[in-house]
Amino acid sequence: MDQTGQSNPLGEAPLFKLICKFAIPSMISLLASAIYNITDQMFIGHQVGVLGNAATNVAFPVVTLATAISQLVGVGTAAHFNICQGAGQESDAKRFIGNGLGFMCCAGVVMMGALFLFKLTILNLCGVTDEVFNYANLYLSVTLFGIPFFIFFTAGSFLIRADGSPRYAMGCSMTGALLNVVLDALFMLVFKWGIFGAALATVLSQGVSGTLCLWYFNRFRAFKIKWQDLRLQPTYVWEIAKLGFPNCLTHFLMMVVNVLMNHTLVFYGAQSLYGSAIPLAVSGVVAKLYTILSACSIGLAQGCQPIWGFNKGAKNYRRVKETFKKAMMMGLMFSFTAFLLFQLFPRQIVGIFGGGGELYFQFATKYMRIYLMLICVVGVQPLIVNFFTSTKKMKQSMILSLARQGLFHIPLILLFPMWLGIDGVLYVGPIADFLTFMLSIILIMRYFKELNESEF
Repeated sequence: MDQTGQSNPLGEAPLFKLICKFAIPSMISLLASAIYNITDQMFIGHQVGVLGNAATNVAFPVVTLATAISQLVGVGTAAHFNICQGAGQESDAKRFIGNGLGFMCCAGVVMMGALFLFKLTILNLCGVTDEVFNYANLYLSVTLFGIPFFIFFTAGSFLIRADGSPRYAMGCSMTGALLNVVLDALFMLVFKWGIFGAALATVLSQGVSGTLCLWYFNRFRAFKIKWQDLRLQPTYVWEIAKLGFPNCLTHFLMMVVNVLMNHTLVFYGAQSLYGSAIPLAVSGVVAKLYTILSACSIGLAQGCQPIWGFNKGAKNYRRVKETFKKAMMMGLMFSFTAFLLFQLFPRQIVGIFGGGGELYFQFATKYMRIYLMLICVVGVQPLIVNFFTSTKKMKQSMILSLARQGLFHIPLILLFPMWLGIDGVLYVGPIADFLTFMLSIILIMRYFKELNESEF
């Protein structure tokens, strides 16, 4: 394949069609990944109840941490690969792919071992309560075995899309997600294995997705990958980590926020009429729902990454900007649709994940309508972070990665409940979303000014 912008579809194909070709499979892939957690939440909510939902929420930060590691390796490798392609640097492109594959394998095994070693400490840090502990401990003990597979197929999907095969990446995720639904039904409804069955279904499904992803690299399109290419070289590993760090940081801070939310909801929930279990369970349900919107916005950004990276490498700045503008309009459309659904049908949506009495639905309805009030603009930040990463603007990417979760969300979680009690937690979301949106617009307008000057 000729790597010049004139002969590669990334540099010449109609943009809307090209964005759809890459972004739609990417969105479906991430939606399928979200189904892993959502399916478990639904079956556990109906079969185990509120305590089961609370238990999966306690374990959810581990999933977010694994996603952060996947972003570190996957985004960093894919972005470098496409930039090198656009610049015609095939030897470097090959080295980045080989180091990325070796990196993600090592990361998955090391993370699984570390989590097993500190499992009880992690459960306590994640806000587990005495009544939830047994469920959370069992669920986490089983799902940790799936961490290496989860990291490999999540990070590997970035490389598969960057190689021009977004549909195959989608197929890996969809196969695992559908299998998870079937196994959840079999293990929980037929075998009556409870929360253990849900955890086992997740691990087996992740194993299948990881295996399918691994198989693809036997027939990588850009070049043949050999075993010796997987040998880690510090220089390339560092470059991968450096470029993927902003996306990793975003998810790491999401994990920190999730942990703080759990502790805050347990503490202030115990002082309210809702108790500690209801807020913890509702937060878990809303966190899973949030992954659906994230799948659309992040999937759109990931789908655009090869286009941005290739055209930045080829110095086709006008195409870089046009791709961003079209993606922004699509992202806002998805976010606004989610806003309408969550505002108009909160009780019905929460009911999908099981019941818990009138107090449960009362708090869930209020939580969704307030905490997700400005979800209509949430899709902007991941799109712009991925845009800056794909074009190697690390300073701007880092600032935005820190913004919503670190600069705004964490301080607000610590302060607002001191004045407003448990209701204070609910208002943190829309305020952090608004501040992040304004910062995102300022940074992107400044960068577009730079690109305009670079064209002349």
